[in-house]
Amino acid sequence: MSVLHGSLHKKKPSGGRKRPYRGKRKFEKGSFPAESLLGETKPKIARGRGGNLKIKVLRDKYACVTEPKSGKTEKVEIVRVVKNPSNIDYDRRGVITKGATIETSLGLARVTSRPGQDGIINAVLIGEEEKS
Repeated sequence: MSVLHGSLHKKKPSGGRKRPYRGKRKFEKGSFPAESLLGETKPKIARGRGGNLKIKVLRDKYACVTEPKSGKTEKVEIVRVVKNPSNIDYDRRGVITKGATIETSLGLARVTSRPGQDGIINAVLIGEEEKS
């Protein structure tokens, strides 16, 4: 099964039906989200448009965490996913996406990269006032 990012299935601006005049094309094909989880590092390389390669993180247990005050970055192990505001289901399952709060050995951090798109988990430490 594939995901389609075309506009043939939509309605006209007037609200009328838009009849498809052709089938699906390869350039309209999308993909399912990577839904990065905790575990042994497991990347997936996907070919994109124009032959570009996209590295998706399916599982990872390390994050590059930056301390904003000193600007120092360390590769640390992720203990658990605390909160994911992007999706209630992701919150329950512990999926890591941009904006998710993770617990590391340095403290709580907010993910700033897109693991399913960038192939890495970057995060910034959050202070006591931002935790709630």
